[in-house]
Amino acid sequence: MSLLSPWLKALGSDLEYIPSGVGRNWPWASGGSSILAEYGTLHLEFMHLSKLSGNPEFAQKVMNIRKVLNRLDKPQGLYPNYLNPNSGQWGQHHVSVGGLGDSFYEYLLKAWLMSDKTDEEAKKMYYDALQVTHTHTHAAAITYTDVISSIRVKAIETNLMRKSSGGLTYIAEWKGGLLEHKMGHLTCFAGGMIALGADGAPSDKTGHQMEQAAEIARTCHESYARTSLKLGPEAFRFDGGVEAIATRQNEKYFILRPEVIETYMYMWRFTHDPKYREWGWEAVQALEQHCRVEGGYSGIRDVYASTPNHDDVQQSFYLAETLK
Repeated sequence: MSLLSPWLKALGSDLEYIPSGVGRNWPWASGGSSILAEYGTLHLEFMHLSKLSGNPEFAQKVMNIRKVLNRLDKPQGLYPNYLNPNSGQWGQHHVSVGGLGDSFYEYLLKAWLMSDKTDEEAKKMYYDALQVTHTHTHAAAITYTDVISSIRVKAIETNLMRKSSGGLTYIAEWKGGLLEHKMGHLTCFAGGMIALGADGAPSDKTGHQMEQAAEIARTCHESYARTSLKLGPEAFRFDGGVEAIATRQNEKYFILRPEVIETYMYMWRFTHDPKYREWGWEAVQALEQHCRVEGGYSGIRDVYASTPNHDDVQQSFYLAETLK
């Protein structure tokens, strides 16, 4: 019951899971908001806890959160990364499929798959978030407001996915209605996610989603190939004539992240195209050559430098995710 104790104090919101005096949200998170990705992580973990323990309370708590998220109005059909747990309203309108948002989308899809495809709410929320616009099936019921709403309510594919002049598909970030043409290393997991979900998409979208997944995998591979050390930066940009390259010093580091290799794995499993194994092997060779140090593996401060400058940190996810 210790995991449930933070939930037991009723504060008028299904989203308030951290009681005062016990814990708090980070002040930098849009004034102490909760983070979208955390809701996704909690959902999958607590659903599984209920299954293992036989205690339905874990599942009930996270299902309440999901229902709140599902019914909230979403700007342009998008889920912002920050949600105020006291008011139940969105914080700063910053949308990212990478950092702060990634696990929410990934675990909607996996919640549906883990339920043996019976969790229809998770399925609908995932595919709606990815690309499906809201439509009305009964023409007689459509009003002017409905039409305007249908036009405005769009999703990730419409609002965030872009193709560069060089033909690279990327997923940008959205801040207060403006696109930042930056794609994070964390966002590169989306290639694998979209491939994993393609089979459950509407039949006319399956091939399209596999194409999207392949294009994202290619873009993320280019972010590695265009560095000196053949390891990808923390984030890369598509502006000012630059494509798939980090232009800011604080985005040039590599900390042994798994997302690009993860997408290669999914794409190989679904397509058996040998290039994904070749790309994976390129990454393994670069890791061995540039990150292997006495006692383990280290991150690198600048992947565009001719020789690696190690940060002397082996992140926990390197063993838990990258090597797995």
